[in-house]
Amino acid sequence: MRTIHKDGIKYLQFESFPEDRVIHALFTRQGGVSPSPWDSLNQGGTTGDDRAHVVENRRLAFGSVGLAVESIYDVWQVHGSRILSSGSPRNLDHPHEKADGITTGTQGVTLFMRFADCVPILLYDPLKKVISIVHAGWLGTVNHIAKIAVARMVQDYGSEPKSILAGIGPSIGPDHYSVKEDVISQVKGSYPSGWKQLLNELESITYFDLWKANRLSLEEAGVQRIETACICTACHLEDWFSHRAEGARTGRFGVLLALK
Repeated sequence: MRTIHKDGIKYLQFESFPEDRVIHALFTRQGGVSPSPWDSLNQGGTTGDDRAHVVENRRLAFGSVGLAVESIYDVWQVHGSRILSSGSPRNLDHPHEKADGITTGTQGVTLFMRFADCVPILLYDPLKKVISIVHAGWLGTVNHIAKIAVARMVQDYGSEPKSILAGIGPSIGPDHYSVKEDVISQVKGSYPSGWKQLLNELESITYFDLWKANRLSLEEAGVQRIETACICTACHLEDWFSHRAEGARTGRFGVLLALK
């Protein structure tokens, strides 16, 4: 991945996404105005941080990539598998709809989602000029939300999966995401032929590989070009927020994607 520093803000980009055709950024926690424990570029408004800080952090993030906040299209993320398409930004005075995937084929619409261990998945179809962001926690992962997002791009915009570029961003890694029997049983049911490579046991603790699971879902959907960051949020708290490592009172890092 490429690392960019601009105006005190640090963000990452997938090398496979063409800079001349899409604007995208996976923002670290660096460069914002929020105090500890949300320090500092917190984009989440539901964990106790002052709303004014979150609004200013969003302005700073969008400004660092040359986009207006008013172009935002975001949703209330609920760990489901609903994907929404939009041809226009969200009116900032209107409430959020509930979903965990968003897609557009419209220039001037900036897709934006928030994360703190869950998997950010970015999708870009350079032929149909369509983009999507997916929020995949363990539940979204076992429900194959990545595959559902690809199907939505096919249905709404005529995309061909083999044309889609995919990026799996920083999230909790396979060495830190311990799970119990309720999750283990669902992984086995959702990936009947592949669960053995997704669940690893170490000293009687079972760990779930979210990166590999979402990659399998994308491959099953027909996506061939997939870039994985392989950056664990729980391992690198200097750059990323982690609910599992820091507890409930932490921030959310933002991810945006827009067509040029």
